[in-house]
Amino acid sequence: MKLPLKSLVLAALAALLVSSIAHAEDSLYDREHAAKLSPSVVADFGPRASEFRYDPRMIRAAQIAAQRAKANSTAQCWRYVKDALLSAEIVDSRPTTVYAKQAAGELTSKFGFTKLDVTNPFEAPVGSVLVYGGGGAGHIEFRTAFGFVSDFWSFTPSHRPLIGVFVKKSSES
Repeated sequence: MKLPLKSLVLAALAALLVSSIAHAEDSLYDREHAAKLSPSVVADFGPRASEFRYDPRMIRAAQIAAQRAKANSTAQCWRYVKDALLSAEIVDSRPTTVYAKQAAGELTSKFGFTKLDVTNPFEAPVGSVLVYGGGGAGHIEFRTAFGFVSDFWSFTPSHRPLIGVFVKKSSES
């Protein structure tokens, strides 16, 4: 049952993203192509989606992570998220922090991410990166239209304390 659901999720994401990904490979961050979402897809991206201009590569990174995700955790969430961010060209070099819970500081200071004023993971925009603290390494995952993904798929967010929700977005309104 996992494979058909995963295929359905990927097909739905692909349909939503085809037009926004066309210009994603031009540069690390291209404000010219960052745009507000059309009214027809805002509902899929969460209640605050219309407030932001999205870098289409954030959505692409979540899609890449979803394609590579396993059925169960491999305890390598930060590695999978790093790989997806690199593949989608959201970051120009591999993040160097070791622990997932350190990602918040590195993504904002080195890679131009912005922390959103979101405290409920279910309200995070699709494509955003959620960073969690707690004991050990913490956890990191992307928000997708149907749940959360890092090294594995889940319909529910991590149980760890949420450090923040991060996106790469245009500074223009």
